[in-house]
Amino acid sequence: MVSAAGGGTNGRAAGPHHDAAAYRRDPLAFLEAEFDADHDVWRSASGRLCVADPEAARAVMGNRRGLFVETSDFFHTRDGVFGPRAAQIEIGRAARALVRDRLDAHRDRLPLLVEERLAPSSDWPDAGNLLVREHLRDVLLCPEAPAELHEAVDAIITRAVLSGARLRHSALSRLVFRRRAMRVLIREVQARRSAGPRDGEPRDLIDVTITGAGPVADPGQLAEVYLSFLFATVGSIGFALGWAVLLVGTHPGTEGDEPDWIVREAMRLRPVAWLFARTPNRVQELAGVTVGPRDEVDVCSYLVHRHPRHWARPDDFTPRRWARSVPDPAYLPFGFGPHTCAGATVTMTLLVDLIRIITRDWRLSVTAGGDRPRPGPALAPPRFTAELHARVDSPGRR
Repeated sequence: MVSAAGGGTNGRAAGPHHDAAAYRRDPLAFLEAEFDADHDVWRSASGRLCVADPEAARAVMGNRRGLFVETSDFFHTRDGVFGPRAAQIEIGRAARALVRDRLDAHRDRLPLLVEERLAPSSDWPDAGNLLVREHLRDVLLCPEAPAELHEAVDAIITRAVLSGARLRHSALSRLVFRRRAMRVLIREVQARRSAGPRDGEPRDLIDVTITGAGPVADPGQLAEVYLSFLFATVGSIGFALGWAVLLVGTHPGTEGDEPDWIVREAMRLRPVAWLFARTPNRVQELAGVTVGPRDEVDVCSYLVHRHPRHWARPDDFTPRRWARSVPDPAYLPFGFGPHTCAGATVTMTLLVDLIRIITRDWRLSVTAGGDRPRPGPALAPPRFTAELHARVDSPGRR
């Protein structure tokens, strides 16, 4: 691999659109414009070091040599990374078990949920987020939780999780709302702690967080970890479902492909977790580029997934590519290394089940105003409308 060394953008002159302000406006478009497969680790005009080479990406995120500050995207809070690592592992394990049990127990209800929520017409990506929210409602928050808390969680989803929600409110309004929502969450954490340990399995993800964190964890940090669960389930899974529906609905003929292939290809072409930031803890060479503690390193899985040396027709939606061997090093939809998404397996299970129902039981048609992603912490689909028309001969509807 040939990598850029030093400043500049792959030898290009930095113009008015290649600056930090342009990066902040649309980081994905900025990185796409800079990306050059022959220079796939480069110092961007944004001032950051960008990584699109699969081997370098795995080295950074795997961090086996301890050359980067150890961090967790999921457990990052405003006061730093929640820890210790043992608590992260326990919370992830318990959350995965809780969600998996819910999916197993209620899989037979999914066809009716799809019919109620998506047919005959639905507006996306919100429809996907709200469908996931409804299916996992009791996992996110148990029915016996205070009404005030249920209202707060619904408001958080509406104002902070749905695509474009934050843009509809001023910075001051968001700050005031966040403080109010955090107070409600912290009160619930404190109340459950005061009630003492529960017998039996956790009721919801708040119980999971409290139990896994131990008795001395800061309630504010636990509230933020719970918010991470809201964003990861309702937000990220909902957006991934939206991408799969949009792509299969705009590529005639792919609806007959295996649901697993469709989901994997959608997550390759439009990875919801598309950018991972890391900080070196010492001066080192990364694919020929010198970096140090003052640098910010961005691993862009979106570009890794489109690297032309690792993927045939990288910009095409081709689910059948997954019938062949998987090019593992260039596929990072859930991250990589010790902080790989703990919910990857249950996420895939739910997405595949939903796409199977949609493509088996319904004829899908999509009306989209475009296919340009909406980049943010998660890569959200553009607005589109999906129509579902029942297949009378479907085995799922007999």
